[in-house]
Parts: sequence; structure tokens; C-alpha cells
Amino acid sequence: MLVRGWRRSWQKRSKLERIDLYSRLTLSVIPWIFTLAWQLAPFKSDIRHEPLPIALGVALLLVSLVQCLLSNRNVQLSYAHYLGTAVFPRRRQLPPLVLLLVNLGLLATMAAVDGIEAPGLLIMVSNAPVAFAITQTLLVPVRTFLIQSFAVTALSVGVFAAVGVRGGALAGVVPTSLFGCVLVLISVRPSAWSMGVMWQAEEARDLQARLAVAEERLRFGRDLHDVLGRNLAVIALKSELAVELAQRGRPEAVDQMIEVQRIARTSQQEVRDVVRGYREADLSTELAGARGVLSAAGIECEVTGDTGDRLPAPVQSALGWVVREAATNVLRHGDPRHCTIRLRASAEAAVLLVENDGAAVAATGADGSSGAGDGSGPGGSGLAGLRERLRVVDGSLDAGPAGNGLFRLTATIPLGPAASSPRLEKPPAAREAPVLQEERR
Repeated sequence: MLVRGWRRSWQKRSKLERIDLYSRLTLSVIPWIFTLAWQLAPFKSDIRHEPLPIALGVALLLVSLVQCLLSNRNVQLSYAHYLGTAVFPRRRQLPPLVLLLVNLGLLATMAAVDGIEAPGLLIMVSNAPVAFAITQTLLVPVRTFLIQSFAVTALSVGVFAAVGVRGGALAGVVPTSLFGCVLVLISVRPSAWSMGVMWQAEEARDLQARLAVAEERLRFGRDLHDVLGRNLAVIALKSELAVELAQRGRPEAVDQMIEVQRIARTSQQEVRDVVRGYREADLSTELAGARGVLSAAGIECEVTGDTGDRLPAPVQSALGWVVREAATNVLRHGDPRHCTIRLRASAEAAVLLVENDGAAVAATGADGSSGAGDGSGPGGSGLAGLRERLRVVDGSLDAGPAGNGLFRLTATIPLGPAASSPRLEKPPAAREAPVLQEERR
């Protein structure tokens, strides 16, 4: 059960979240790999098998393991610091710096007692700054990091020269110490930079989607203002006139109030017409709207097949609702990059297919729906509402994962003689357009 729950939680993550997690795990694993590879190898042949060199080697290994623990503790916060989502307190780098100096001191002591051969010494020198550098490279600019790397290299050369290391071994400290620092720089920094760019692109995509929704809200507000503004002003003026006439005992006051009543009813009907334009879906308008909204959100949308102009009005309205709901769910679920909307109309039936990639894999319910991308999960009623609308025109709806990260929604409406007109039953309550749905959420 725990494995299954973990798997479902992992599958619900977006691709970008998974890549981000991979990057963070990589940064956490790197120091352990280097420590176990470069600190254990010298024990075989390079460290003299005597009590003091072995004790120094074990102490050096323990210090390196503690460095790895501190690196793992700091890497998450330093990664967030680099991405600009948190501030890294510099005092947290003090213990790793102290351990780096202890590491160099143990290496120098081992070299001073002639307890290690030159090759083993250089391998351990390469590993000494790695754990500290993984965090440090995310906290400072590249130029500052390189200056600090040269400072650590100069310190290492000075320490080993002070304990009597000479010749090729001392000369080799320079490239090996710089190698450890530069290796961290070229492996960690580009990875963090790439993640920063991808998160910025994701934020830009979300912003585009929100701007598209906001623009639709503004259009709806302008329509209501244009409809109600003039009529409400006329109602106010005629009401004032009716009050004055009534105060004077003039019979024309009744005529003015009748006119106010007529204008109010006209305004009510006009508001209904405006709302009906949102509640009654036109197929061609919805197809164009879906393409525009998805494109604004950074999703490539391809609309192919029939235009649906020759379909009966009830069928167009039902399929328009399917397009509207499907476009809303593509925006809200999974991590889509491409969406295909295909309409096929024949003498027997009209079939609308909406397919998008980037859908999270989820257990398919008994009704064939998938909670990953249909809006029918807990707290949602997307597919249920569409099935009710399609039932009015004898249509059916099928939705669920199609494999390879695809989610497919298929609406079928028969067009035979028996289906030429909708059944005389009360249609389901009209649901809000995606814009109004988003506003309620």
C-alpha cells in the first residue's frame, strides 16, 4: 500500500517537478559518490598499513562523510537561494568550511608521517573541497567561486609545502585541487541554471493563461456595462420624473412608471442574452476559443476535421460544451505540450475527439474516467455535466488514459432520423464558462 501510494504521488507530479527533484537528488548524491570512490581507494595500496596512517585515513574518511551530511543539509536551501525563492544564511557554511580545513590538516599530517603515497594523496586532495564547493557554487557568482577555488588551492599548496611535501607531489596538488572545484562548477552550476530557466518558462506560461482568463473577464464586464449602463440611467431619470409628476398630482406619472417597468424588463432580457452567449456554446466559436486559450498558455493546439457548421443547433451546442470543458481540463491537469481536437461528421454520427499529452497516469474509474485530467475527481463534476448534456441529444462520452502519457476524450452524437431533434426533456442546469469557473475557484 505504501509503495502504491508513493507511486501515485510521484505520477501526479508534473514533468518539471520531476526534473527538479532529479536535479536536487543529483546534487545530494555527488559528494557521497566522490567520497566513497576517492577516499576508500587509497586504503588498498597507497596508505601504509600501520596503526597511525590507518587511523589518520579512517579519521579523514569520517570527516569526509560528515562533510557529505552537511552538504546534503545545505544543498536544498542553497538551491532555493540560487533560484531566488529563499535566502541562505551564510553562517551555515561555517561548519563545512571548518571541516574542509580539518580535512586538509589530516591530509598534511598523513603526508608528514610519510603514511601515504603521492597518487593516493592527490586523489584525496581532489575530493577535499567537493562537498563544500557544491553548496558554495550556488551561493556566489562564478568569478567569486573561481577566486575562492584558487585561494583553497594556494592554501593546500602552502600546507603541504610546510610539512615537507616536495617535487611532483607538491606540483600535483595545484591541478588536483582545482580539478575538484572546477568539476563541481561545471556540473552543478549549469544544472541549477537550466532549472531556473525552466521554472521561469513555467511561470510565464501560467501568467499567459491567467492573462487570457482576465481578458475574458474584462470583456464580459464591458458587455454587461454596455447593456446595463444606458438603461439604468434612463430608469433613474424616468423614476425621478415620475416622482415629480406624482407629487404634482399629474396622471402622466403612471405612464412614466409603465415606461420604467418596460425598460427594466428589457434590461433583464438583455442581461439574459449576454449570459446566454456564455452559457450556450457555439461549436465554431468554442473551437476557435479553445485554440486561442491553449495557445496563450503555451500549449500547441491543432484543430482538424469538419467545421460542424452543418450540424443541427442542439448538436453544435452540446459539442461546443465538450470543447469548452475539455480545454478547461487541459489547462488545469497534467503537463500538456500538445492538444489535438478532431471533429468528424457523417450521416450517421458526429464524433468529437480531444487528445492531449502530459496527462498523469491514474487509476481509471468504473465509468471510464480518469481523475488525472477530466475534472471529475473529488470535488469536480466536469464529465458528469457533459454526459448529462450529451444525453439530451442521445450522445455518449468516453474519457480516459490512452497510453504513453496521453488523455483522450471522445464525444459521439448520432445523427439519424431518430436523433434529428433533441428529446423533449429539461436540459441540465447550465454550467459556467471556463472563465466563470476559474473565477469561482
